[in-house]
Amino acid sequence: MSNLEVRPAEVECRTVAEDSAAPDGALAVQVLTSRDVPLGGPRAMTVHRTLPQRDRSLIGAWCFVDHYGPDDVSVTGGMDVPPHPHTGLQTASWLFTGEIEHRDTMGTHALVRPGELNLMTAGHGIAHTEVSTPDTTVLHGVQLWIALPADAVDAPRDFAHHVPPVVSAGEASVRVFLGGLLGATSPVHTFTPLLGAELHLPAGAEVTLDVRPDFEHGFLVDTGRLEIADSTARILERTELGYVGLGAQTITLRNRGDEGARILVLGGAPLDEDIVMWWNFIGRTHEDIVAFREQWMAHGERFGQVHGYLGDTQHLPAPTLPGTRLRARENIPGHARES
Repeated sequence: MSNLEVRPAEVECRTVAEDSAAPDGALAVQVLTSRDVPLGGPRAMTVHRTLPQRDRSLIGAWCFVDHYGPDDVSVTGGMDVPPHPHTGLQTASWLFTGEIEHRDTMGTHALVRPGELNLMTAGHGIAHTEVSTPDTTVLHGVQLWIALPADAVDAPRDFAHHVPPVVSAGEASVRVFLGGLLGATSPVHTFTPLLGAELHLPAGAEVTLDVRPDFEHGFLVDTGRLEIADSTARILERTELGYVGLGAQTITLRNRGDEGARILVLGGAPLDEDIVMWWNFIGRTHEDIVAFREQWMAHGERFGQVHGYLGDTQHLPAPTLPGTRLRARENIPGHARES
């Protein structure tokens, strides 16, 4: 998915690691509320963006979380994102309902379907398109970006597809598409330690997750009302994300709603590097971003060409860069326990 904001914010995420040992006390949970962003066009589909934002830029290497739908395609026109570029990241596409057609400059032509992971590695540079299929009536899912570490920013283009099985744990069920949780493990390679899973809880049910204490975690609510037990947080509502910092070994989740809860679980080891995000690019300096934009606008070989897209726009123009340099934004991993 492209960031179609006309004036995308310049973000320099500066990660400063803290001691992962957490003192005793309540589980500290930071509640991140999404902001609504139109995904282009006169009948724009609205996405709910929880990352990045001023109070939290990263969860592990997860650097971008867009949650959308259920979206009536007959009203909004669905998703139609022309050829657009990426550098220095991976895109993870995960759907709940609907279907999206993906094309990229490697010649990949794939469908994104519910419960199936499509993971595209941009690395040095790639371009792709995303279009909801004609048979899609309701579109509902998430688009996630993963920042690549410095030793992988020039990794070659790649594309992986994985269909994780449904694993039950008591009343809960989970599909683990990256990393491991509740005894399920994904075989998909990532460049830093990560966790990504879709978790289901019936109304009134709870589950205790054994988690890695060296991971940060985020819990994005799609349906239901989520309580993170023994924590400082209020009950989390739909589109909200609860962040838990380093040091937790177990986290208990309860569904306080009258319907089943669907929760996206994201986690990872802190990315202890400075990164710069702007539009669809991740670099290490302001100059990196300027160069990426110039190469994209010049139709450079870094990104290649997407073939088979039928839309009118065959090369999505990059927004104009602001007149100031990128500003540093610290991203300090939190502690799971308050003193």
